[in-house]
Amino acid sequence: MADIILGIESSCDDTSAAVLRDGVLLSNVIASQQVHKDFGGVVPELASRAHEQNIVPVVSEALRKAGVAPEDLTAVAFTRGPGLLGSLLVGTSFAKALSLSLDIPMVMVNHLQGHILANFVRQPDKPVDEPEFPYLCLLVSGGNSQIVKVKSPLDYEILGQTIDDAVGEAFDKCSKMLGLGYPGGPVIDKLAKLGDPNRFHFAKPNIPGLDYSFSGIKTSLLYFVRDEMAKDPEFLEKNKEDLCASFQKTLIDILMQKLIRAAKETRIRQITIGGGVSANSGLRERLVAEGKKRGWKTFLPEFKFTTDNAAMIAVAGWFRYKAGERTPLDVAPVSRMADY
Repeated sequence: MADIILGIESSCDDTSAAVLRDGVLLSNVIASQQVHKDFGGVVPELASRAHEQNIVPVVSEALRKAGVAPEDLTAVAFTRGPGLLGSLLVGTSFAKALSLSLDIPMVMVNHLQGHILANFVRQPDKPVDEPEFPYLCLLVSGGNSQIVKVKSPLDYEILGQTIDDAVGEAFDKCSKMLGLGYPGGPVIDKLAKLGDPNRFHFAKPNIPGLDYSFSGIKTSLLYFVRDEMAKDPEFLEKNKEDLCASFQKTLIDILMQKLIRAAKETRIRQITIGGGVSANSGLRERLVAEGKKRGWKTFLPEFKFTTDNAAMIAVAGWFRYKAGERTPLDVAPVSRMADY
């Protein structure tokens, strides 16, 4: 009998549901929230209200697209955390109700594990190219920047992580600083393609080990633009492409320097990226180039699996379900999770 897993993702501002049959993706539906653009960032209260409106139609559409009836489901996997507590509460509560009504088990998933396992999303009629264990994952998003050693689908070791801001947060805040809008990553990436990445230079942190820091580069950009605009009020408008290209290159240099060091120290040559920033074209190109240079086998998730989505939650939940994990009904969502 086939294992059919429904995945539910509601950690931030995207409501998503996906259906997996024996590890193969049948559907993946995402409802995004546009209201946050007016505020320059996600407003937690508005996000949770939108999840309440979206969760039922999104799950219904995922089941319809998969050709699966609710009573065919074997288990429901859901994001427990980390994320916005109000948003997580909507997904967790829905998973509990579904589990009770259908008498099927729940499997909780760490949202970050979903990103790390995104390359294991199998699609019908598409060749499968999955990393071998152990592998290294550069996990980069708006809330996290980590280098993770993935020993198995259930066993993770954080080798390094940011000590302050995440790289995605640096993209967003500097985009706002330059008046480019939210979310900042896609805007900066687009403008960077038109600019000279070697035109300007920004301070890089000197952090020991494999940890990251991204607060200093924001300050460096802020002071640089302030000083230049004091000389020429049109400086920003005249140089925004070069500023974006140089800023993005600096961030990628910081990320890759530690990833290269981690690969050398662990002697692991299977390298992946995950999280929202893994959609950045400059980072993807640099990872491929470094892979060719250093003999890595690199894995890039499809763009549709870089953002928050339930396909990755369903895959992570499927691994845990097959390992015998079950989640009790008294589980509560958590905004932070100390480990994997």
